[in-house]
Amino acid sequence: MDNYEGAWETEQPPPGEDKFTKSVKQSSAAMPSSAYLGVAAGAMMLSLICQLTGRSKWGNFIDQWVPVWLVIGVYNKLTKFEDHDPTDRGHNRGYRS
Repeated sequence: MDNYEGAWETEQPPPGEDKFTKSVKQSSAAMPSSAYLGVAAGAMMLSLICQLTGRSKWGNFIDQWVPVWLVIGVYNKLTKFEDHDPTDRGHNRGYRS
């Protein structure tokens, strides 16, 4: 049993987030989550307008932006909900240090 518990102490902690990921997370968290939903809704409306005015290729192109903005909004919510880098908070996931 002692050998099994000692194996946990030899593991290296997971690497932290790099500078680029942290900067994306900080800039994403600066915008309110409803802004991403608003941009997605605006893209839907602009796509509908393009479709109704006969510019269906532009309408299809703009319509493809909607899921992108919704996924970015979900990412924004997740980064606000839980801070993804446990090494920044000092948590060691229950392991002895």
